[in-house]
Amino acid sequence: MTKPICKRCLLRELDGTYFQSIYEYIQNLPEELKADPETYAARLAKCRACDHLVNGMCELCGCFVEVRAAKKKQRCAQSAEIW
Repeated sequence: MTKPICKRCLLRELDGTYFQSIYEYIQNLPEELKADPETYAARLAKCRACDHLVNGMCELCGCFVEVRAAKKKQRCAQSAEIW
């Protein structure tokens, strides 16, 4: 049985075992490449409010939003004005 599509869900709210490697990747990013915790949280809040977030991925670019938001120099795929 497949799970229903989860609009506006982040990876951490889905099957934890499948996405564990994503979180390990984020944790292992060099500190100089990571967004600070406040920026990361603010970016994810904006992603959660976006209609393009489906099952932890951005429909516009196909990225895992938690990975994209974790990187200091990344921007929102929809508009750099969002984050």
